[in-house]
Amino acid sequence: MARLRRDTKGRVLQKGETYLKDRQLYLFTYIAPNGDRRYVYSKSLEELREKKRRIEFDRLDGLDYAAYAKSTINYVFDRYMEKKTELRNSTRTNYMYTYNRYVRNGFGKRKIADVRYSDVYLFYKSLMEEYSLSASSINMINCVLAPTFQMAVRDQIIRNNPADDVMSEIRKKMEGDPEIRHALTLEEERAFLKFLDEPANVRWKPLFTVMFGTGMRVGEVIALRWVDLNYWKNEIRVKHSITYCPRHDKDFKCEHRITAPKTEAGIRTIPMLDAVRDAFKEEWEIQKTKGACTAELDGISGFVFCNRFGGLLNLRSINRVIKRIVSDYNAREEVSAARERRRPILIPVFSCHVTRHTFCTRLCENETNIKVIQTIMGHKNVQTTLDIYAEVTERKKQEVFRELNNQDVL
Repeated sequence: MARLRRDTKGRVLQKGETYLKDRQLYLFTYIAPNGDRRYVYSKSLEELREKKRRIEFDRLDGLDYAAYAKSTINYVFDRYMEKKTELRNSTRTNYMYTYNRYVRNGFGKRKIADVRYSDVYLFYKSLMEEYSLSASSINMINCVLAPTFQMAVRDQIIRNNPADDVMSEIRKKMEGDPEIRHALTLEEERAFLKFLDEPANVRWKPLFTVMFGTGMRVGEVIALRWVDLNYWKNEIRVKHSITYCPRHDKDFKCEHRITAPKTEAGIRTIPMLDAVRDAFKEEWEIQKTKGACTAELDGISGFVFCNRFGGLLNLRSINRVIKRIVSDYNAREEVSAARERRRPILIPVFSCHVTRHTFCTRLCENETNIKVIQTIMGHKNVQTTLDIYAEVTERKKQEVFRELNNQDVL
């Protein structure tokens, strides 16, 4: 009969277990599925046997414990990006930029096997505190981390995705309601466009008239060329989009890139309103004296809109202009309203995307055919169109009932 092996406390050691007296550590030796000999150490016998149970549990589930123990989040993310060959260049660059800035040099170095739900939650919370990020910004980071963990689950490296439902918890903890983009009211839209007649703003009038009058994405507006305009048919042909995003290299310097629209539905024809037609003609006349756009991207030139140096516009600069114009308008409006003893018509600070949302709202207020709206807006998913239409319908319902109430019929 084989002699039983015991530790210094007299406890019987099982097969594969050893107590190293000189190091005061317990050792478990086992053979991995690939035939390699593996070693697990622990300071206590209880902890060692818990690790043994985990190894056996993982083996039954088909998990690769070697990969499970050694893979970092960075390693799995890089493999995930290698697999995503279908990503657009701009999307890939944004993913890499977001990951490298917020994850790679800190949280990304952790072993993926050790990450739990609470770790991901606390990491997101620390980003909010350190960088003052909003929930939407944290969600962008989650959009690269969550699928990374999910690939590790599918590769049988980990059992569960630790990022599942973390964003739901983050949103619950955020103070107040999540930020929702609302379209400008008709009154606010008219006030903004009228204020563009001021000498300091008139140079921007054609651009914003086109944005509010077509509902095009800002990248599509920047990519518009004169050859895309058909004055005979009063149509605008949308074929390209321009992004301004970091390069996929070490310095991540931003540059313009021209691509096809965001989705296949983005390639479309938009009828030209009279005000939009006049805006294009006004821009043409302005460029006769100020100079036309001299930029060229991938052999494509002749862009409609440009900055004061003849180069291409970008989303950030347009958003800064909107913020400046709204601030100037509100300051003047408050003074005028106080002098005239009336309620001021103030404009909320908005982004480029709100011009598109506002146009879609005006369209929904005057058109009931959802497919027509979807085609003009270039929505890939009709649900996006329906959501905006439902919001408009709800507001119109309230207006109808207010009108009935004022009639004092009952």
